[in-house]
Formats: sequence, structure tokens, C-alpha cells
Amino acid sequence: MAHQVKVPTVGESISEVTIANWLKKDGEAVAMDEIIAELESDKATFELAAPQPGILKIVRQQGDVVPIGDLICEIQEGAGAQTKAPAKATEQAPAAGPKPTGQIKEMKVPTVGESITEVTLSTWIKKDGDFVKLDEVIAEVESDKATFELPAEANGILRIVAQEGTTLPIGGLICKIEVMEGQPAAAPKTESASPAPSTDSGGSGYAAGHPSPAAAKILDEKGISASAVSGTGVGGRITKEDASKAEKSSGKPDKAVAAPATGERTTRREKMSSLRKTIARRLVSVKNETAMLTTFNEVDMKPVMDLRSRYKEQFKEKYGVGLGFMSFFTSAVCIALKDFPAVNAQIDGEEVVYHNYCDVSIAVSTPRGLVVPVIRNADTLNFAQIESEVVRLATRGRDGKLSIDEMTGGTFSITNGGVFGSMLSTPILNPPQSAILGMHNIVQRPVAINGEVAIRPIMYLALSYDHRIVDGRESVSFLVRVKELLEDPGRLVLGI
Repeated sequence: MAHQVKVPTVGESISEVTIANWLKKDGEAVAMDEIIAELESDKATFELAAPQPGILKIVRQQGDVVPIGDLICEIQEGAGAQTKAPAKATEQAPAAGPKPTGQIKEMKVPTVGESITEVTLSTWIKKDGDFVKLDEVIAEVESDKATFELPAEANGILRIVAQEGTTLPIGGLICKIEVMEGQPAAAPKTESASPAPSTDSGGSGYAAGHPSPAAAKILDEKGISASAVSGTGVGGRITKEDASKAEKSSGKPDKAVAAPATGERTTRREKMSSLRKTIARRLVSVKNETAMLTTFNEVDMKPVMDLRSRYKEQFKEKYGVGLGFMSFFTSAVCIALKDFPAVNAQIDGEEVVYHNYCDVSIAVSTPRGLVVPVIRNADTLNFAQIESEVVRLATRGRDGKLSIDEMTGGTFSITNGGVFGSMLSTPILNPPQSAILGMHNIVQRPVAINGEVAIRPIMYLALSYDHRIVDGRESVSFLVRVKELLEDPGRLVLGI
């Protein structure tokens, strides 16, 4: 009989955890109270102990986000003899050997998120013809939002169908497994040798110096040894970000620096990541499948800047968060969206879906790339709540902890190229939304006010919209409404 191990309650406000690291492998014997895994929430890291001795059967893989109370693994009871006499079990395994059952298990792309319709097969961790175990990670797949590990759905021989770099729809065939009974003779040796790397020195953890599958692939492509890279993941594991940064300290840049002295002209080629290819494909489809136009206007930011200067200290003291521009722009956008509902709508087949709420997506730059988390019900939030939510989502984005739910379902987007110095741009739509507002840098410019020239802090605004659903009159009027609200911020407080 198997004992089910579920995610324990680890804090009052924590509803889910991430499996950061499995310290024991699938099929290994574990002792009672032995630490078998490390779990992470957005607040802390926790150790998961075995509630009884037995054989571990992993159900959820490393990197999975699991709700509190959900099944994470099972421990098979009555396995005490196996833990005491592993040598005997190893002797018997080769004699039995794997036996074909005649069954073929087809593995298809699982559903990985509500709005995700396709994934890219980024890495095969196991090779064609390899023997794989049930729940063993055999591949990594990527969507435009996250990377997922693909576990084997049966014991047997792997037959690869889709190659690395292939884009597959949800439900598409990835591989087949020729189902086998028993284990190959080599399996016990690998298991007995595998605990060696767990030896720590100093404060290093079990995973210290070991790259994740994605990180290992990057390091291999760059020709960098894992021993030369410091891991920042749980237990010292080398993450994908660590591997990407390690390229800067590799020998390749030195060669490029030396090139001018010898008169050489060098180039460097890198394989485009699956994530980048997916993003590129989506951006091209937006241009091809929508009637995208952009309209522009300018805003005198002096009233907003004066208001911030006057009250920012009191605001910070009362609410514990800074008073930024995003609360002004988000509030202005929400009021304007109520006045022009087509800008807050989307096309679904032959129907137009109008939203009576405002879920505002905000673009956040992270080490992994641009992500667009969503401020839910932004039209019901005050300035302090908006600023707190912006800080929370931006922090989770930069820490790589955003969930799929936090990045899907927005009705309108705001992007701020001004933080990078952009004067003017045409932001691209975030499908299936019908519009996006682009903020830019604030520059002191001469403007005419009441017949006189004055120097004022001016920001250019850009609204890109889908002309299939938003008419020119609505788009221009929407942007003028945002301009009016920002140039007279008292209207934001009064909602007029």
C-alpha cells in the first residue's frame, strides 16, 4: 500500500509552493523523517520529510507549482527489506531484466495554461532509444511565458517523434514509449553511484555545482565547465540565468578584445532560444493578423510631477510605498476605458467581447526577458493599492516567480519605454487585447501656453490599437481623455 504525501500548510497566506529540488530520486529507498525534497514559496524555502520508510514514487517534478494539499509523491510501504539489503536487490535485477509488454504509450503535449495553445520542444534530456522510468524528466518544453519539464508516462524505451526546436499544438504527439516491465541491468549501478555528488563542502547544498537541464545545455553550447560557474539556485544549483551570465566571463570575449590588435574581424553565432523564437513568431502574427495602427499625443506632466513632489513623503509614510507615475496612468486609463469600451474589448471569432472591468497588464523587464503581469480589477484600486501591486508583480517577475495566472487574462496593456530613454515608439499589441498604451521619457520642451512660450516637462504618448474593433474616433478620443486626466489630476480623484 502506498502512503500519499501531500504539500503541507506552510504559512497562513501561502496557497502554493514550487518544488525547488528533489533530494531523493524516484524509486529510491527513504527512511522515516529523511529530507526528500525542498519546497519554495514566495517567502521562504521549506524541507519536506518522509513520513514513513519505503520506496519513493515521485508524482510532481522539480519546478512544478503545487497548491497546498495536493499530492506531491507516494511512499510504497513494506519496502524495509529492500532498504536493508540493496546488494541482494541489485543481484536479482539483471536476472529479471526489462521485458516488453507490447504496449505503446503515446505522449502528447499537456495543457500548461489557459491561454497557451502551443509550445516549443526546447531540449531532449533523454536520447532516442534510451530506457526511461515512469515520471523521469525526459524533455523540456517552452511556451512564450514559462519553461516546463516533461516526465515520462511509463517505463520503457523512448522513441522520439518531435525534434528539438519543433513547435507543437496542445495535444500534439511528442514521443512514444515502448512499455517494458522491469529495469535494465545498468540501472542499479547508476543509482548506487549517484549519491556521490551530494557531498557538501562548507554551506553548499545537495545540488551545489549541478546545473539544471536547461542550464547544462547552455553551458555545453558555450563550452563552459559547470565547475567554473557559481549557482544561485536552491542548494547552490546552477540555474538557466546563471548559465546565461557565465558566458560573459568565458574565454570568448577575450578573443574579441584581442581582434583589433591582429586586424581580425570576428563574428559569433548563437542558437536562438526557443523562447525567443516563440516570441518572434507571435509578434509577426500580430502584425499579420490585426489591423494595427498607432495614434500619438503629448502630455504636460507638470501637474502630476508637482502633485508627486508635494505629497510623496506623506504618501510613503502613510502607505509604505512610493508614489510613482504608474498609479496616475493606470487610474487615467481605467476611467478612459469606461468611456470607450471598445478599447477594452477583444475579438473572439465573429464576436466582440466587452469587459465591464479593467485588468491592466504592465510590461516588466526581467533577466529572462519581457513579461506582462496583470493588475486585476485595477478600476477598483486606489493609488496606494496600484503602486503596491506594481511593486509586487515587478519583484516577482524579476525573481522569476510569476505564475501563469498572474500573466494571463489582461484586457489592456501599458508599457513604459521611457525608463530606457525612449522618446517615441509604436508599441505592439498584446493579443488578444485590442489596444496598448506606450509611455515615453519626460523631456523639457518649449511649448506655447496662453500665447507665450514656456518650458514644460512633456511626455509623448502612443496608443496602438486594432482597427478591426477600435475606430479612429474612439482611439483618438481615448488618448485625449487620458491626456486631460493627467494634465488635471484632480479629475482622477473625483472620477470626472
